[in-house]
Amino acid sequence: MRVLVATDAWRPQVNGVVRTYERLLEEAEELGCEITLLTPQEFHTVPCPTYPEIRLALPAYSYVIERLDLINPDAVHIATEGPIGWMTRRYCKKRGVPFTTAFHTRFPEYVSSRFGVPEAWTYALQRRFHAAGAGMMVASESLRRDLEARGFERMMSWTRGVDTDLFRPRDIRLFGSDEPVLLYVGRVAIEKNIKAFLDLDVAGRKVVVGSGPMLETYKAAYPDVTFTGKLVGEALADAYASADVFVFPSLTDTFGIVLLEAIASGVPVAAFPVTGPIDNVTPGVTGALNEDLAVAVSAALELDRAKVREGALSFSWENAARMFIGNIENALFARQGRRVPQRKRRRLIKRRAEAR
Repeated sequence: MRVLVATDAWRPQVNGVVRTYERLLEEAEELGCEITLLTPQEFHTVPCPTYPEIRLALPAYSYVIERLDLINPDAVHIATEGPIGWMTRRYCKKRGVPFTTAFHTRFPEYVSSRFGVPEAWTYALQRRFHAAGAGMMVASESLRRDLEARGFERMMSWTRGVDTDLFRPRDIRLFGSDEPVLLYVGRVAIEKNIKAFLDLDVAGRKVVVGSGPMLETYKAAYPDVTFTGKLVGEALADAYASADVFVFPSLTDTFGIVLLEAIASGVPVAAFPVTGPIDNVTPGVTGALNEDLAVAVSAALELDRAKVREGALSFSWENAARMFIGNIENALFARQGRRVPQRKRRRLIKRRAEAR
C-alpha cells in the first residue's frame, strides 16, 4: 500500500509533528506500507510571520496536481492545515479522492496569542478543513473530547511512541549536581507558556533546550537560566538524563512527545492538568500535575526515577505506525467498501532472512 502524506511541517523544523512523521516513515516501511511525502522542501518558501524559523510553502496547484498524479497513491493523508494541506485537500475534493487528516496543533490558541484573532474563528476554519476528510486522527482521549465538544466529527485514535533505547537513564550530569536541575525541552515561543516555568520561585537550576522566536528575549530577561539552543540525538538524550524534573508549562499541546522522552529517561514530569499531561503522566508515579506548577515540581522531585522509566516502556513507534495504517485501511477502504491494497510483508521476510 502506498500512502501520500502531505505536510507543511518538515525538516529543518524540530517539533512533535516532524518527529512523528519521521518515525512513521521508518516503521511503516517495516510493516509493508510505503509512505511518500509532499513537503515544503519541494516549493519556494517564505518565513512565517513572527516565527521566521518556520518556512511556509508557496505551492503551485499545477505542481501539486502533477506530483499526485505521478505518485498515484493508494491513499492520501493530510497532516497539516497549511498551504500544502489546503492544496492537497483541493486536489482530493476535485478528483473525488477520499483522504484522512490529523489534528496536531491548536492553531486557534496560537493565532489568538500572537494576533488577537478570536479562537472561535480559527476553530471554525479547522472544522471546515477536517470535515471534508473521511476521518481525523487525534493523539489523545482528552483532545478527542475537547474537539467533539467543538463540533469535530469522525475522529480516530493515533497515539505516539518513544525511542526507549535512545532516551534512557544515564550516569551523567551536564548541568551540575549541587542543586536540582529543572528542564524544559521544546520551542521557545510564547504559545508554549514558558514564562510560567522561568518565573517559578523554586530552588534549582533551570535549563531550557530548544530554539524559537523568543529565545534571545528570554536569554536577556533571565540571565540565571541556562539556554542550550536546539539539541538532537545523543546530546538531547544526555540533557534529559541530566535533569531531576522535567517541567512542562504548556497549556495548548495536543500530546507532548517530550513528556514520553523525559519519562523514558527516568525524569519525572511536573505539569498543569491539561491535555497532553493528563493523557501521558500518571500522577504519583511518572510525575505530578497541579494548577500550581511549583507544587507539581516539589511533588515530582520526590518520585522514584526507576518507576518513572517503567511508565514509558509500553509506548512504541511500531504500535503508533500500526494504528496509523489501521486508521487508513478502515476509513479509506473498509468503510467505503473498497478493497484494501496489499501490504508487502517486509518485516516477515526480514525476520526469516535473519533466522537463516
